[in-house]
Amino acid sequence: MATRFHLLQGNEACVEGAIAAGMKFYAGYPITPSTEIAERSAVRLPQVGGKFIQMEDEIAGIAAALGASVAGLKAMTATSGPGFSLKQENIGYASIAEIPIVIVDVQRAGPSTGLPTSPSQGDYMQSKWGTHGDHPVIVISPSSVQECYNLTVRCFNMAERFRVPVIFLMDEIVGHLREGCELIPPEELEINNRIEGNITGMTYAVSEGNYVPEFAAFGEGERYNVTGLFHDDTGFPTNDNTITRNQERRLMDKIRMRRDRIMQWEEKDCEDADVIIVCYGGTARSVMGAMEEASKMDFLKIGMFRPITVWPFPEKALEKLSKKCKHILVAEHNNGQMLLEVQRVVKDNCPVSFIGKIDGTTLTPDDILTKITEVY
Repeated sequence: MATRFHLLQGNEACVEGAIAAGMKFYAGYPITPSTEIAERSAVRLPQVGGKFIQMEDEIAGIAAALGASVAGLKAMTATSGPGFSLKQENIGYASIAEIPIVIVDVQRAGPSTGLPTSPSQGDYMQSKWGTHGDHPVIVISPSSVQECYNLTVRCFNMAERFRVPVIFLMDEIVGHLREGCELIPPEELEINNRIEGNITGMTYAVSEGNYVPEFAAFGEGERYNVTGLFHDDTGFPTNDNTITRNQERRLMDKIRMRRDRIMQWEEKDCEDADVIIVCYGGTARSVMGAMEEASKMDFLKIGMFRPITVWPFPEKALEKLSKKCKHILVAEHNNGQMLLEVQRVVKDNCPVSFIGKIDGTTLTPDDILTKITEVY
């Protein structure tokens, strides 16, 4: 595309960011409100020498994408609500087999089929705890169409650098929002590619002090095994307790020990704020509207703390702010999922209140300002 600036949906910008990052394979199944991601991928991937395939269901979609990644391609799949639930087992598989993949979840309202076209942030906890067992995961949440582009690139960078599944936790508000978006050319972006190597068959061996194995595309060099079982350095299953303990610890440490490189957040007008609103994703749009309205009247000083990397959660930054402000209000489109994490971090530093919606409508700036007057 010759033109640098475009009017795009968040879903469309996500695809453009993925292609800029080097995506060459997409497999998935159409589901509202993420379907535009599949549609645009079907058009754009053949234009850049990539492959698109619509699978028979959500499980097959992520499985095909994992296979493409093991074979050496940057791969992505996208879904919403029910489809995200179906992908959980293979997210665990990607975690233990250390297969880079980007999974986009454009959240919608309610459990089961719920409200397919309505906004929600009900998958916050599932994005971290949805699959079984202790597992590493990185979850990133955008609040604008431009961030859908830029942060999709970062999702691929994180997936390839740490050999983990990275979840791009969008919501219907941002996915269907149309805004101007700058499609920054790949040569102007930081693009991370996987650390290739280990063609000797020791595909899970790591050097001293390192946490991420090098990665040979399957079919290159010596053959190796890929399994969802605990495994030795060659990828073959093992029941050795020392090997399994060390492997599980390494899987968690490659995220835990690099948290400072992974976490991103935004602080807006927090330095001398009376009330700090903690929010993420599309909800931040209403929070910024509330802040703008408050600035026009004789109102409390309001700040915003927005985790961009929602897992790992930027707890030290929030804990520091909670010792300065007088009240924290958590705003989410759910019954209070990030609220639990905020309460854990803030403890008794200041009071914590909550405002949420679960009826398929959006929080408005007036809703937020009214809530602040009630609790503070």
